[in-house]
Amino acid sequence: MFLLRSYPRTVRQLSMSTHVVHAKRASSSLPAVLEARRPRKSPQTDSSTLSNYHYFKVKKSSLNIDCSFETKAISGFVNYNISRLADVDQVWLDTSFLKISDVEIDDRKTTFEVQPRTEPLGSRLAIDLPREIASDFQLKCFFSTTDRCTALQWLEAHQTSGKPYVFSQLEAIHARSLFPCFDTPSIKSPFDAKITSPLPAVFSGIATGNEGNAYLFEQNVPIPAYLIGIASGDLQSASVGPRSKVYTEPFRLRDAQWEFDGDVEKFIQAAESIIFKYEWGTYDILVNPNSYPYGGMESPNMTFATPSLIAYDKSNIDVIAHELAHSWSGNLVTNCSWDHFWLNEGWTVYLERRILGALHGEPARHFSALIGWNDLENSIAAMRNPDRFSTLVQDLKDNTDPDEAFSTVPYEKGFNLLFYIENLVGGPEHFDPFIKHYFTKFARQSLDTWQFLDTLFDFFKDKRGLLENIDWNTWLFTPGMPPKPHFNTVLADSVYALCEKWIENAQDFQNEKHFNDMFNSTDIAKFNSNQLVLFLDTLVQGVPSNSLQFDWAENKVAANALLKIYADGIGNSRNAEVVFRLFRFKLTARLQPYYQKLAEWLGTVGRMKFVRPGYRLLNEVDRSLALATFEKYKDTYHPICRALVKQDLGA
Repeated sequence: MFLLRSYPRTVRQLSMSTHVVHAKRASSSLPAVLEARRPRKSPQTDSSTLSNYHYFKVKKSSLNIDCSFETKAISGFVNYNISRLADVDQVWLDTSFLKISDVEIDDRKTTFEVQPRTEPLGSRLAIDLPREIASDFQLKCFFSTTDRCTALQWLEAHQTSGKPYVFSQLEAIHARSLFPCFDTPSIKSPFDAKITSPLPAVFSGIATGNEGNAYLFEQNVPIPAYLIGIASGDLQSASVGPRSKVYTEPFRLRDAQWEFDGDVEKFIQAAESIIFKYEWGTYDILVNPNSYPYGGMESPNMTFATPSLIAYDKSNIDVIAHELAHSWSGNLVTNCSWDHFWLNEGWTVYLERRILGALHGEPARHFSALIGWNDLENSIAAMRNPDRFSTLVQDLKDNTDPDEAFSTVPYEKGFNLLFYIENLVGGPEHFDPFIKHYFTKFARQSLDTWQFLDTLFDFFKDKRGLLENIDWNTWLFTPGMPPKPHFNTVLADSVYALCEKWIENAQDFQNEKHFNDMFNSTDIAKFNSNQLVLFLDTLVQGVPSNSLQFDWAENKVAANALLKIYADGIGNSRNAEVVFRLFRFKLTARLQPYYQKLAEWLGTVGRMKFVRPGYRLLNEVDRSLALATFEKYKDTYHPICRALVKQDLGA
């Protein structure tokens, strides 16, 4: 909690803001294990901001910025239309490695101080509020980014298709490195933006025109600062649906259009049928250069995406279903702090899979959940501090960087909790009314886990006994894997059977001819890319039904035979999910000829889902190669990715 300084004035409450008083609870209390952990105030205070956001409401935010590829800096001003909720003497904003040149209140300069840096949260910008200022006022901050900015990646022409490029990545606490702000998901406001750049620009809003090199945008739905997305480069667009376009560099446009055309609108309509109407108007996709560190980022109206989604067979399109689902979970209804990140991501994975189930059937939803379960096991196994970071609800009060806490846990553990509750209350037909109620109740707000729980128990009053029997302590606060729900394995059974056959034969035979007699390329001919992913995962992790596991490093003959037999079906895949899993299999088997090939591949991707575990794999088998590879490619990675890989390697 951030407290006010001792100023001559006393703090006088001006508004019954939910930020500073108890939120109204549901009609009955929660089970004792939950009540014992309930925070004093709800929504819970965000510990990852240095701002005094509790005492202000931002009614409108405006960005007016210039993008300079020569100096690799963004400069300009941000203007806030603010209502003061308490009688305070200062506004505290978040900054990080920013230059602040001037601050104005109601068009008059005021005094300010950029306080000493507090790692990893940055530097508080303390702005004096003159005594005569009214409760509503305009706050304008003039700023410029620096070469230590963690919010932007600047790419030279040789790193793109021939022209410079810049893109932002602000989640979790990097908005403060782009512009001074209340950098907390608890503060939302409408935005407008004017971006002046020599190259086309996009923004997390709807384009309203341009004035020469100045591109204008509006975002009328209130959003937090971390959802701002800015990119500029040699961008062209093409339609992929009645309310959707894809933007990318010219050389990728045709492939990107083919990959997404026709599917985006199906996703939107499926989501609308589960929740309610899409509120944002348009839904566009920006495919960034290779160095983009995430699968996607849910910037409203303009999802930022990795080029690794272009698999040339539409098999990675599910990521767009995920980012689209964020339009409701995360963007419209938002976690109040990064302690409760699962409310963003667990709900989004759940909705993503409901969309897939609506379009492709329940077995497809369950199959996706099985792959997610494997990812969760791998993520927790690879954590440096699983006792802390594998709990669903986090505790970041010690100023831990939220980036350190980010993992598959809030996504998959969160999904599995919601999936478990869905089945407990009677299936989708009983859970769906709650979905609509939840997103309607908290639309355009930020909330914590206890508000979710209050709403859940209040909605299902007639099923309270079932809810009380949930082991909430294990699901929410205990590290490690959660209880495994029952999944429909109809699409996985043939995969598991083939894996089991390989492992059993590999234990008994070390003759390549035997494997050629027992297996052939038709074994996987009908597998789609997701089934290939599960096949490779299961070979490494074991068959769930009988816990069969196998040390491929001790049985290289079998490993090499498998690679030869399935060379066409797996080895030639252009799907990054399959390519990465194949490398994992090869390095698990300690097949040395592929160490250098993985090192070379790590120079072609920037998505952390592949880069971080890729370096961990390489580090396990050849640390010197891992370090040399990172040294060679580190400047091509996004700052967030670079910092986390460095941490993973202990470099």
